[in-house]
Amino acid sequence: MSDRPSNVNIPNALTVLRLIAVPVFGWMLLSHPHDGTWRTWTTVVFAVAIFTDFIDGRIARRYNLITDFGKIWDSVADKAITGMAFIGLSIVGELPWWITALILLREWGITVMRVFMLKYEVMAANKGGKLKTATQSLAITLFCIGLWRTPTPVDVVAWAVMILAFGLTLVTGVMYLIDAARIRRDSLAKQAGGGSDES
Repeated sequence: MSDRPSNVNIPNALTVLRLIAVPVFGWMLLSHPHDGTWRTWTTVVFAVAIFTDFIDGRIARRYNLITDFGKIWDSVADKAITGMAFIGLSIVGELPWWITALILLREWGITVMRVFMLKYEVMAANKGGKLKTATQSLAITLFCIGLWRTPTPVDVVAWAVMILAFGLTLVTGVMYLIDAARIRRDSLAKQAGGGSDES
């Protein structure tokens, strides 16, 4: 019992901080979407929030502070801050709604699935999911700092990264579904004593 790390630790505190940053970032993005100074500070808030995701994961792994709270809420915090960014960018007319809709359907659909999968096993983020989050974060950052100006090379790069992020989002979503099916199958096999091959 004492070997399990407490939920009260620095990585989880950073996760909570990232959740708190969501409404702050959303308000800044939507209140002055075409003001260059505001967009710069909005980008800073987003970048700091995403940086906490990078830091909390490294701290948790290095000091063995990985908890079930962190496995679930770290992912929720990521999706909340990036989801707010996608919705905000669509509201201000800088990102098509169909891209935002498909990304959010995948993000929150997989999150709900992971909650239901808790009865079988805690599904931590895989490497593909982490790459997807990093690519989404870079795309959002580039959109925040680039699209309030007249067309620049930043816009071209931003769209290239966004398209890559969109593709990774869909592909990793399929990967999670395959993993969930495998985990459920293995769990049911164990419950049956490992002898029968139920599908």
